[in-house]
Amino acid sequence: MNGFQGLDAPSTPPSKDWTARATRHRAAPPQWTRRRMLAAGASAAAGTLVGCVTNPVTGRREFSLVSPADELAIDQQYAPHQFSADYGALKDPGVQSYVAEVGQRLALVSHRPTMPYSFRVVRASYVNAYAFPGGSIAATRGILVHLDNEAQLAALLGHEIGHVCARHAARQMTTALITQVLLASAAVALEQSRHRRTAAMIAGLGGLGAGLLLARYSREDERQADTLGMEYMVRAGYSPAGMVQLMDLLVQQERRTPSALEVMFSTHPMSRERRDTAAERARTYADAANASLHRERFMDRTASLRAQRPGIEAIQRGDEALGRGDLATAEEAYRTALRVCPDDYEALLKTSLCLLARDRPAEARRWAEQARQSDPDEPMALYVLGRTALALRDGEHALHCFTEYGRRLPGNPMTVFYKGRSYELLGRRLEAARHYRQFLATVQEGEEADYARRRLIEWNMAAG
Repeated sequence: MNGFQGLDAPSTPPSKDWTARATRHRAAPPQWTRRRMLAAGASAAAGTLVGCVTNPVTGRREFSLVSPADELAIDQQYAPHQFSADYGALKDPGVQSYVAEVGQRLALVSHRPTMPYSFRVVRASYVNAYAFPGGSIAATRGILVHLDNEAQLAALLGHEIGHVCARHAARQMTTALITQVLLASAAVALEQSRHRRTAAMIAGLGGLGAGLLLARYSREDERQADTLGMEYMVRAGYSPAGMVQLMDLLVQQERRTPSALEVMFSTHPMSRERRDTAAERARTYADAANASLHRERFMDRTASLRAQRPGIEAIQRGDEALGRGDLATAEEAYRTALRVCPDDYEALLKTSLCLLARDRPAEARRWAEQARQSDPDEPMALYVLGRTALALRDGEHALHCFTEYGRRLPGNPMTVFYKGRSYELLGRRLEAARHYRQFLATVQEGEEADYARRRLIEWNMAAG
């Protein structure tokens, strides 16, 4: 599902872990990460048991438990959650249409031209691009402001299309599913022999093992996506130098501001070997060597986005401070971003979250409400507003926010948990318990799971 970013990276990547309090108030629902989405997709696909499918790139038959139809279903179910966690699509029709034009030009010459590809720029300021298995592809504004020409953009999108065409996510899900089945079988065998404690340990390791497998594509997958990306961009009329420049840009950027690319490089290392391989491969496309980079067109079509760069860089500084646990500095950086880009949705919500983490929920609510008003169609503000309402012990408003958020983005287990918290505040214990049980049926680990389990035990409602 993911190209340049790891599956479990938060949408607001800190350079280190947050403080415990800040972690409780981050924007992206903490249990609803890309890793969990992909693992859930693997489980959902288990019922189909495809067996063998033809790889569109190699033409060879390969074992897979995930069918092309599964890829589309997983994409449709989970991609909207990630795009919202990345603060929604950039509200700039000109930039969006331009990126979509470049993406579709590449998709038409790919190995899977009939896939329902979609391309968007999301408002997150961290540096990354990623793809879901059904062809939904996103690039953050944080990476686009560092690009210099259209060929580099084509390289970025071509790489993600390569992952889709080679069915890399389906391969990951198949591996994860097999691992889960093997670990579950071991747990059952041990349970039958009454080694209950050991069985529990293995069952717990099941999630960890699957998570590690899903943490990144293999080196072979990344090399193949690089190769395919260059092939597609050359077919579409771009100079292969764009791919070499993209990799060189990322390597240089990592040296200057390593924290800005930490999430990307932690799961997608931009090694000298990959850059050198790209340079060597570019020389094999002699006929395309003089193709245009289309720099002037890129600069013209992305001028409005590049004007946001000072604000985006201020948000990145805030994220870095947040990673150090320096909430005051982070808040000031986000306010600086708002002075440059008033009503910036991401900066407004991050300011709200900083205030919430600093135990100033009334102020946090005002900033989150301003974000909601700046973009009423994007649901992440509702999620943050619900968290501020809980902190203010306003159960009625919290319930309204999480109910509306769940209506717009159904399927997030964290919505169920927070609705349970809302009902608990309202003194409606039966409804709260029902939601906690529903939540625990999906999520068994973490702070929220511990809380829900503890409440059910206290209320003597753990069963039924």
